[in-house]
Amino acid sequence: MKVKVINTSANELPEYKTVGAAGMDLRASLLETFTLNPMERTLVPTGLHIELPQGFEAQIRPRSGLAVKNGITCLNAPGTIDSDYRGEIKVCLINLSTEAFEINPGDRIAQMVVASYTKVEWEITTDLAKSIRGLKGFGHTGV
Repeated sequence: MKVKVINTSANELPEYKTVGAAGMDLRASLLETFTLNPMERTLVPTGLHIELPQGFEAQIRPRSGLAVKNGITCLNAPGTIDSDYRGEIKVCLINLSTEAFEINPGDRIAQMVVASYTKVEWEITTDLAKSIRGLKGFGHTGV
């Protein structure tokens, strides 16, 4: 699938790094290094604007290495870029560690997965089909 993109950053376009990769790394479009302090959140620009076909979204997800090694994650993961959004893609990062973290121009800060979705139409009813799970909620299957 071809997707139109405008890249106003100095970075290369996102790309799949392996044959089996579902996500493409997004890079910070910054003019200088930015420090993200513990428990601080910020929007990091990418310089990317995209035009997705209807029926598709771009999901913005954390990079596992940043999360595990540095406590850096996406606050609203996964963030959704709708097919009719034309603004710059920005990543909402938060530092959950106890140490300040530097984000440099061009750093890989998140990953983007493009996926299809299905729109639903609601059907008003007074009852739902029975299931094995039923009304059981969070933690009902144990640890």
